[in-house]
Amino acid sequence: MDISKLSIHCVQDCLTAAQSVDLARKAERLGYGALWIAETFGREPFAHAAHLLDHTETLVIGTGIANIYARDPKAMLAGQTALAEQSGGRFLLGIGVSHSLLVHDMRGHTYGKPIATMRAYLAAMKAGEADYQAPKPAERPKTILAALRPKMLELSATQADGAIPVWVPPEHTARARAIMGPDALLAPVQYVMLEKDPVKARAGARVHCKMSMSLPNYRENLKWLGYVDDDFEGDLSDRLVDAIVAWGDEDTIRARIKAHWDAGANHVCLGPLSATPEVMMDVNLNLVDVFAPGSW
Repeated sequence: MDISKLSIHCVQDCLTAAQSVDLARKAERLGYGALWIAETFGREPFAHAAHLLDHTETLVIGTGIANIYARDPKAMLAGQTALAEQSGGRFLLGIGVSHSLLVHDMRGHTYGKPIATMRAYLAAMKAGEADYQAPKPAERPKTILAALRPKMLELSATQADGAIPVWVPPEHTARARAIMGPDALLAPVQYVMLEKDPVKARAGARVHCKMSMSLPNYRENLKWLGYVDDDFEGDLSDRLVDAIVAWGDEDTIRARIKAHWDAGANHVCLGPLSATPEVMMDVNLNLVDVFAPGSW
């Protein structure tokens, strides 16, 4: 599976099914290696992935991420294997433990200890391979984890095929590569906003990231990198916003993406954001064109 060095990562629930297909075809035409879809409050990601795979030819479709509490390990394995076989190996499974708010409060499940829960889940997926009776893809499908802190990053390299960290600066990528070693896939998500006015850029960025920054998993990870409680108070500090959302002109944003590559990322997932604070969209289609692989 070749996902090259750059892909698109976005929540697509603001798009119709037809618009989502248009985005996937555009990403494929422009040379992006993959399009990542998230599991949040809208579409079921495996059904969505099947639709996108059926309407593209070479593009990899990845889940970034599928919630392990939404389906048991055998169901996850069956969905992964079926999509990989149906698409000729173009499906890449990203899974994660999500957050207590989204698991306990919204789904009614007991939120377990993240490392132990993920370790047991991966073991159960592997054990379930023998029970899968349908035709299998030519190559074993890959699984990567939503990993931020050292223990989950280590697990992503030893028991899975890599990691897809979200809301992270290049400093995190360097630490992650040191922990994971040279071989595992490291594909951080870098959210970007083509807006040179600091006031407008930060206002827009805060709309997109404020909820995520209220979740303990993201907060504790950023504290590991040196951010403090004051950075998360009120509207979030400028230095925190600037670290997790790259804004400015094209050269500034390209430099941030390159910084992830230089820090050890095999692949960067580009998260194109709107700078309009009133519009909660995770996808700015214009940026898909601006930062296309062929333009570098």
